[in-house]
Amino acid sequence: MSPRYSSAALAAFGLLMALAGCGKVEKTATVKDESNVVLNADSGLSEAEVARKTPEMRKSGEVRVALRGEILQADAERQVLIVTHDEIKGYMPAMTMEFKVTKADVANAKPGQRIRAELVERGEDYFLEKIWPDDSVTVSTLDAAAKAIAQDTTIRGKDAYREIGENLPTFTLLDQEGRTVPANRFRGKRVVLNFIFTRCPIATMCPAATLKMAQLQKSAREAGAKDFELVSISLDPEFDTPGVLRDYAEVRGLDLANWSFLTGPDAAVRHLLAQLGVIRDFEGATIKHTLATVLIDEQGRIIYRADGSSWQIDDFVKRLRKS
Repeated sequence: MSPRYSSAALAAFGLLMALAGCGKVEKTATVKDESNVVLNADSGLSEAEVARKTPEMRKSGEVRVALRGEILQADAERQVLIVTHDEIKGYMPAMTMEFKVTKADVANAKPGQRIRAELVERGEDYFLEKIWPDDSVTVSTLDAAAKAIAQDTTIRGKDAYREIGENLPTFTLLDQEGRTVPANRFRGKRVVLNFIFTRCPIATMCPAATLKMAQLQKSAREAGAKDFELVSISLDPEFDTPGVLRDYAEVRGLDLANWSFLTGPDAAVRHLLAQLGVIRDFEGATIKHTLATVLIDEQGRIIYRADGSSWQIDDFVKRLRKS
């Protein structure tokens, strides 16, 4: 059954659709970019087809293949990871290589950690993008949590939307450093939670929401509020890897001492959105979505929410000081 949403969320989404939505993304960074084909088993290509297509893609300037392997060393100064990777059938045998990565990805890297990523060949250089933890513990933890919240949504049916006074849904996601974060980690603190995505170019949507959270963090501290956390969950988890989220925060000079940026399986995020009454719609190169800022108390209960972008910082500061 379809989940129920708040009237404010539905009204906001109707307006959003009328205005053509939030999140026009440049074609080179589309939400679902059909031009950047990743050569792997999931693409339905045989080993021979991968071998045949690789030269074609190389002529176009870029080859992308799925990679799994283990980090041996991280060189922060050179922004390089040394990775021993599995065989990439039709493209490359198993070997140890150096890969160029972003500053955030090299900071997140842990020698001995299994990862999955996209190997990108550009000219004579090799890069790793879309890096995710791939160790068995992390993968099984995220998978079990995603299945659990999906089952919970199904059981709740038309009452999937959580009203004020109900508990925050149980979830486990990854933070900007690639660490698993269960919802109960925030118990004992008041939490202000919202949803954003890093590629959103509409100034009055996600960028404004992030700026407002930063202002709230500063104002709440100055007002003497203690034991509170800020949580921003990605609406675009396929693109927003832990490294992308870390880079997003660091470029903006955000204080991550009590602010977590979370991402993970899209299935988990989708059910979390349903239970918190946030509407997200992928439409080509666009993500249309509503905004909601939710306050959770020390026991994990939803005690207040503000739909849209017009919530007042002072209002949330007063509520955080009540803890």
